[in-house]
Order: sequence, then C-alpha cells, then structure tokens
Amino acid sequence: MPEPTAYEPEEADGLDATFRQNEAILRESGPAVPAGEAAAPSVPAQGSPWRPVHPGEAPPAPAYAPAPAYAPPRQDPAGPLPEEAGPPRPPAPEPGPPAASAPTPEPEAGPALPELGEPWHGGPKPPLYRPVPQAAPAVPSAGIEGALVPDIVVDGAEHGALTVRAASVRGDSHRYQAEPRQDSVCVARIGSGESELLVLGVADGVGSAPLSHVGSQKACALAAGALDRVAGPLAAAVAESDLPGFTALARQATAEVATLLRHEAERYGRRPSEFATTLRLLVVPLDPEVRVRGLLTLGDGGTALLREGRWDTALGATEEGDGAVIDTRTPALPTTREPVATLISTRPGDVLVVCTDGLSTPLAGDQDTARFLARAWSPERVPGPADFLWQLQYRVKSYDDDRSAVVLWEGPAR
Repeated sequence: MPEPTAYEPEEADGLDATFRQNEAILRESGPAVPAGEAAAPSVPAQGSPWRPVHPGEAPPAPAYAPAPAYAPPRQDPAGPLPEEAGPPRPPAPEPGPPAASAPTPEPEAGPALPELGEPWHGGPKPPLYRPVPQAAPAVPSAGIEGALVPDIVVDGAEHGALTVRAASVRGDSHRYQAEPRQDSVCVARIGSGESELLVLGVADGVGSAPLSHVGSQKACALAAGALDRVAGPLAAAVAESDLPGFTALARQATAEVATLLRHEAERYGRRPSEFATTLRLLVVPLDPEVRVRGLLTLGDGGTALLREGRWDTALGATEEGDGAVIDTRTPALPTTREPVATLISTRPGDVLVVCTDGLSTPLAGDQDTARFLARAWSPERVPGPADFLWQLQYRVKSYDDDRSAVVLWEGPAR
C-alpha cells in the first residue's frame, strides 16, 4: 500500500487549515477555479469516510450535487405582503351598528357549601390560641428536619372489615413558640400472605430532648422495619394468643430500634438522649378470622377501647397512664428498650384508639372530651379523613400538647 501524501493544509496552522477547507467547499459550489490556482481537496458527502488523494489519482466524485448558493428572493414593492400570499380572501363586511349584547345570566344560587368551622371545645370558653397553624419553625433554630415537619398529618387505610384513621396535630404551645411537632404517627402494612399485619402506632418525642421530633419519626419507621423482619412468627404469636412469644418478639424489635437510634445519634454527633421518644404500637392481623391484637408500649400515652358507647381507657396502662400530668421522666427510647406487651381480644363493633398523651390525658380526665369522641367515633359511621381531623382537635383548656391518634374500627367480617 503506497504511503499517503500529506494533507497540504496541515503545513499551516489550525485556523489557516480551516479557512482553506471552507474555501474549497465554496469553490466546488461556485464558479470554476481559475487556471493556475491550486484547488483545495474536496469534502466528502456525509457518511463516506474521508481519505487523502494520492499523486496522479483523480479525486472521488461527490456523492451529491452541491446545492446552489442561497440568495434571498427579490421582493417586489408592489407585490403582496407575506401573509397575503395565496388565494384571494373575501372582502371584509361593512361595519354596521353594534349588536345588542345578550344579558349575562345570573349564577344560580346553590346550597351553601358545608363548613366544619373551628373545632368544638369543652367548657364555657375555648382556649386562648386559635386552632390553626401559626408561625412555622425556622431552619436556624429547629434545623432542617424540624423546619420541614408538617403542622398536621392525616392518614388512613381500609382492609376488609378494618378501617383506620390517623392524624397528628401540632399543639398550641409548639405553635405559639414556632417549634416543630414532636409527635409522629405510623400506619404500615408488613409481612405477606397469611402473615400480613397492620402496624398502627404513635410516638411522642420527649419535650426536653432537642431532637425528639427526629427521634419520634425514626422510631416509627425503624419499628415498622424491625417488626416486618419477624412478621411470620409475630403473626403466629398473635393468632395463637401466645403472650410470651409476642413479648419476646416485641422486646427484640424495640431493642433493634434502640440500637439503630443510637447509631443515628452518633451519625449526627449528638447524645442518644437528645432523640428521646416514647413508642406505642398496635399489631393487627389482616386475617379476618383472628380477633386478637398485639399491643407494644414504651413510655406514656394511652390505648382506649370504645365498646357499646363506653370507654375503657386502661388498656395497656402504665403508672403514667391514669390521666395525670406527665413529666419528662417517662421511659423513652433509646435509653429504655424494655416494652410492655399485651394481647387484646376484640369483637365486631369495637373501636380501638392508640394515642399520645395529648389525647389520652383529656380522654381519661375530661368528661366532655370522652362524650364527644364516643359520639364522633361510634361504630355506626366511620368519619372521613377531614372529619376525623376536625374531631381529633376537640379543645380543652390547659391541654396544649401535640395530639396524635390512630383509630381502628372493627367491622363485621365481610
């Protein structure tokens, strides 16, 4: 194979080579190059590889005819404007007197839109603060996690005869001080097949712990994950009313949550006690033949049963669960990892409530609250999510803490 000749423009610098190539293209599409002038090598058509032309070799024929040089069309001053080209248009109608406009019909008056209004309250006067979100937490003081905690959370689920409503509301004191809501709620489905379970829970961040709002959120998420990993034996223990087996699995799960919370504290460079939070979980088999529920509690809060219009607020109660004012010495994760485990037998028409002390305290200690919620959460009609949120915010003076609840309506088997 003969050695290819060097491409002539390479002897010049890059700009000069580019200029010569462009000049060659213009010469190919324009008039012939005058005799005595060297023609630059032609540029091949797109898709064919370029190769140099050897001495004595004819240049390859172009793959397409070069397009003629572009020249704008001549414009005739007397010709039509661009938008007037094409078939003639019909003449515009002669303007006449303006037509009388038809009267605009009045909108039909419909029924007034329903409005729940402000939540009801016990006693002759409502609490001082308005029951709406106030100042949002600020990033410099609450951190990015605290600033992004919603003022209100609403959730729910429906599985066969089981209906769930859940909500968490920032309390008046936290709203007034522009602090984040420290409560969290959990509605999760774990396991699979015959071992499917609902995990319904609440967590209440300890007020004196600066990152308890982070601790309560992570405790709910970590607990759902830990229980999912033992969903099979957990479902069997609940279905068989095996309290020792359920207790062992509950302790295993809370120990895992406590360990992972400590790891989170290390990741943040903070003390584990700064994430302190309570935890209260209800484990509900989705098998309609099973009417036993597992309850796991660590710290204050409450679990109540509404049956035939009467409240039992002593389910799974600890020494803090009697309606008294709770201080920050309540057992809490991740320092404490030993939960109280209980099994509860239910029947169709029962309503189970798992809540933080923002609700358990007035539910046990204020008759107006108990009567109102017994009517609102009766088994005859399950409220929609918006109605449930409004009902949960029933107000009582001196009860200004965050309020969270997950409520389970036990319907008849379908």
